[in-house]
Amino acid sequence: MPANGAAGTEPPEAEGPRRDGRHESPAQRADRRWTELLQEVRVTQTGVQILFGFLLTVAFTPRFATLGDTDRAIYVVTVVLGAATTGALVGPVAFHRIVSGHRLKAQTVTWAARLTMAGVVLLLATVTSALLLILRIALHNAAVPWVVGGVVAWLMLCWFGLPGWALHRYERRK
Repeated sequence: MPANGAAGTEPPEAEGPRRDGRHESPAQRADRRWTELLQEVRVTQTGVQILFGFLLTVAFTPRFATLGDTDRAIYVVTVVLGAATTGALVGPVAFHRIVSGHRLKAQTVTWAARLTMAGVVLLLATVTSALLLILRIALHNAAVPWVVGGVVAWLMLCWFGLPGWALHRYERRK
């Protein structure tokens, strides 16, 4: 079959069930993947919006004026990371809205997935930075980097390590 799917030929997905057992066309697959991605983004957006909203209010509290230069720098980095995270996680919706109706669903899903993954990485950085700031203020001791490092390790295991392990462990060999 020609690689470009010339007229009169069916795409491989239409020939029978795919390896994953689904009977769906490329358009159906793109629609399903878009719906799944949108659900994932909804979950993460809510948490990011709450975190970012909280971060924005911190500068207006009386305690903020007492922060040292290092803690103020960490705060600024945290707010910028929060804004970047929000941008990355709202990006898929804007992307879809702009290209909607132009028959780019598969490409939209690909780019939206990339933006979402960038958002998850930025969320890790935002949570790390926020945790560092809060624990520095709350604890004032040398344990802070160790606690933050432990939490970051846990998040990396949950968000990246376990999915990576599952892919390696359960991926069907081709």
